[in-house]
Amino acid sequence: MTIPAYPLEWPPGWKRTPEHQRTTARFGKASRARAGGGWDYGRQLTIAEAVGRVREQLARMGICDLVISTNLQLRLDGLPKSGQREPGDPGATVYWLTATAGTRCMAIDRYDRVADNLAAIAATLDAMRAIERHGGAAILDRAFTGFAALPPPVAAEAPWYAVLDVDPGDMHEVVERAYRYTRSEHHPDRGGDPAKFDRVQRAWNQYLEQRA
Repeated sequence: MTIPAYPLEWPPGWKRTPEHQRTTARFGKASRARAGGGWDYGRQLTIAEAVGRVREQLARMGICDLVISTNLQLRLDGLPKSGQREPGDPGATVYWLTATAGTRCMAIDRYDRVADNLAAIAATLDAMRAIERHGGAAILDRAFTGFAALPPPVAAEAPWYAVLDVDPGDMHEVVERAYRYTRSEHHPDRGGDPAKFDRVQRAWNQYLEQRA
């Protein structure tokens, strides 16, 4: 996979959690009773431990080809390095390659630590694997279809007046003259680019619709 592990490669189309809505998680070691009463939730997870949880869950699904993408600097093996300051954007995305369904991904930025967002991904993977353990392999496959890594969004087209190189308020005669010139310039019969020619025609149609 050519997906970068650093900086964070957030999946196109996935909603981000606003910074003020992020919370502190408790994905530390298992809780245990304290001698003086109450509960000790243990220390916070390290990056290495959180990465280990993600890799373990995917390994149980037979996945070895994966990329963990965050805003943390990388170790020599390409995984996030522990002991760094928490980045401004603590989101985490895990991409993995399947033999039959291509690249899939899961991204979480709900928590204020990268390690906790990775741990949340691992916990989610474990919960979804439980579906398969209870005989719901087809359901699991359909559920994971929603985690397909989407291609980058198609860039929006420039407005009609930018394509025709005129001002929006120009007189009709000026716009029409620019259209005819630009159309001729990109006409395939004159060696022009068919895609640009089609875009000029769409721009002209958009102008006419607006003028009507």
